[in-house]
Amino acid sequence: MRGPTPDRLVVSLSLSIDGTTHTLPPGNIQSFELELHTWGLEGRVEFILADTQGHGGQQKDALLADFLKPDLAEVTLELKAVHTDAPKRPTPTSLKVKGLVADKTLTELPATPAAGTPLLHRRYGVRFVDAARLLWSQHFPCVLYTQKTFQDVLDAHKGEKISLTYDWDAVLGATRPQLFLGLGPEADASFYDLLLWYVDAHNGVLTYDYESQGYKLSAAKDTQGTPLEPRAADVASLEVVFPEVIRHDVRVLNAIAEDPTTEDLTQTQAVSGIRQDVLLRTPISDEVQARVDREKARLTARGLELVLDWNRFPALAFVPGTRMKLPSTQGWSAAGVPADETFRVRHMSLRGTAMDVQLDSGLDSPDAGFHFQMRTRLELQDETFLELPAYTPPRYPRYVEGTIVSEVGEDADETWQAYTDSDTSLDQYKVKIPLWDDQVITVPFNPNLLPGHYYFPAYKGERVLVALDFQQAWLKRFLDWRAGARMPQDGQGVQLLMGKTTQSGTAMKHFYEDSKPVFQLMRTNDKDTGTLRIKEGSLFIQVKEEEG
Repeated sequence: MRGPTPDRLVVSLSLSIDGTTHTLPPGNIQSFELELHTWGLEGRVEFILADTQGHGGQQKDALLADFLKPDLAEVTLELKAVHTDAPKRPTPTSLKVKGLVADKTLTELPATPAAGTPLLHRRYGVRFVDAARLLWSQHFPCVLYTQKTFQDVLDAHKGEKISLTYDWDAVLGATRPQLFLGLGPEADASFYDLLLWYVDAHNGVLTYDYESQGYKLSAAKDTQGTPLEPRAADVASLEVVFPEVIRHDVRVLNAIAEDPTTEDLTQTQAVSGIRQDVLLRTPISDEVQARVDREKARLTARGLELVLDWNRFPALAFVPGTRMKLPSTQGWSAAGVPADETFRVRHMSLRGTAMDVQLDSGLDSPDAGFHFQMRTRLELQDETFLELPAYTPPRYPRYVEGTIVSEVGEDADETWQAYTDSDTSLDQYKVKIPLWDDQVITVPFNPNLLPGHYYFPAYKGERVLVALDFQQAWLKRFLDWRAGARMPQDGQGVQLLMGKTTQSGTAMKHFYEDSKPVFQLMRTNDKDTGTLRIKEGSLFIQVKEEEG
C-alpha cells in the first residue's frame, strides 16, 4: 500500500452497549483501520473523550460506565468524503460497516505532559469483527442431527445476532441421514471453521451483505449490479496481478476392492507428471461422481486481478462485491485489460490517522483531517475463484456409545437385522444413540473386526462404540457381554452363545473341572434341552424336557 496522503473525512462512530447507544463526534476519531472482504470484515477505531467536570469544566464522559461493562457491544462506523475541488460535486455517499466488539482498550491521558497534571481525557480503542466470525468462533456444539438439511443446522445455531439467507438448495436443502457436529474446544475447529470447511468442500460462496449485515450462502457469485466508474483523480495507481497458475492435474481414486475406479481430470496448463490424487473408498457411484465434479470445478484457471491505490476516499463509496469499471479517461487502459471489462471489488483495506494530535484540538468537530490510505483488489466479474478466510478443518471421528436396533422377534429377543438402503442397496445396521434423544443412525453391516467366515451379526440392544464422522458412521467395537455369556473365573471358561435368548438358543462352552478340560454343547428351547458334554473318560449325550 502506498504511503498515506492528506484527506478530509466525516468519520461517524456509535457504540451500542447494554441497550444504550453512544454517538461520537467525527472530530474525536483519532485513527481507524478496516479490512473488508466479500465474506466479512475486521476493524479498529480509536477516539478521544474529554472528562473535565471534576476539574471545573463542562465536558462529561458519558461512555465510561458502559464501556467498563463486559456486555456485548456493537459498533457502527461510517466514512464519508469531504470533497471541495470537484467541478461537479456528487452527493457523497457513505461506507457504513457494523460489527461486534472483540476487544477494547482504555488509556487515561493528562492535559499536559507535566508531572501532576490532572487526567482530563481518555483514549478509547475497540476492535470489531462481523457477527459470525466473533460468535461462531467461540461456538463448539457437539450435536447429532438425523434426517435434517445443513440449512436446518445453520438455522438452529444462528442465534439472534446472525442473519442468513440461502440460494443453494441443491446442497443446503438436501436431507441427509446424518449430520454430526463433533466440535469441542479440545478439537480446535469451531462452528465458524465448520461452516467455512463445508462451503469450501462443496465449492459454494459465502457472501457478507454490508447493507443488512447478514450472510448469504449460494452456489455461485452474484453478477448483478450497475458498475461504478471511479474518478481518475481519486486513484493514485493501478497494478495488474496475475495469480499463480494451476500446474497440476487431478486423479480421483476409489479404492473399493469389487470395482476400483480411477478418473483423470486434466487441464491445459498442467505440467506433465504433476498431479494431485484424491483417495476415496465408497461403493456409491454418485458419491464418486459428486467428488469428480467438485474437483473438476477447482481446476478452472484464475483470471487477472487489479490492485488500486487511492489518493483519497471517493465521493461515491462502495463495498466488497460492488461492480466497477476502470476510469474512462485517457491513460487508464492497462496492458491485457479490455477497456470495457467489468470487475468486482473483492477486498478493501482502509487506514486513517488524525492529522492533528492535540487532545483538545478539533474535538466535537463535524469532520477531521486524516493521513489516509486505501487499497482495493478487483477480480473479473465472471471469476469463479472462491475466496474464504483461513480455517481449521474439523477433526473426525468422535466416539459415542449406542445400542443395536432390531425389529425382528419380541422385545426381549436378542435378534439381529440388516436394513437395506433403498437408494444404494447396501445393507446396514441401525444404531440408537441415547445421548441425543435416541436418534437412530445407520452403520455398515459387515464383519467388522472378524474375518468373513464368521457370521455373527451384532444383536438387538448390544452396547457398541460408534465412530461418528460428519455424514457417516461405523462400529468401532463391542462394549459388553451378552446376557448369560460371562462364565466363572475359577473355571477359566469361554463360551459362544447363539440364538435369540438364553431360553431359546445354543451355547458352546469350554471350561475346566479339577484342572481338566470340559467341552459342552447345549441347545435350549424353553424346557426342552439337548446336551453334548465331553470330559476326561466320558461322553455324555442327553435330550430331555423339564417338568413343570
